[in-house]
Amino acid sequence: MLTVTVRKQGGAAVMTIPADVLKMLDLDIGSVLELHIAEKAFTARPAQRSSRRRYTLAELLHGVTPEIMTAIQTDTVWAREGDAVGRELV
Repeated sequence: MLTVTVRKQGGAAVMTIPADVLKMLDLDIGSVLELHIAEKAFTARPAQRSSRRRYTLAELLHGVTPEIMTAIQTDTVWAREGDAVGRELV
């Protein structure tokens, strides 16, 4: 069993992970961990990196009708054609 101490650093509570444990888990400084908390105990595991799904243009525009596009254009005409109100480049 490994024992570590929780200490205060700034406004946070910090637990030091020994270097050999980092090596065993293939972690580095800055690695992201998921904490699972249950029954007054926690388990830390490397976070699973979620790959961001890339959408096609057809998927993004699925269900958009000409009527919806007309309504969007009408609702946002002020943003495209309005006068400058700050330091916008014109």
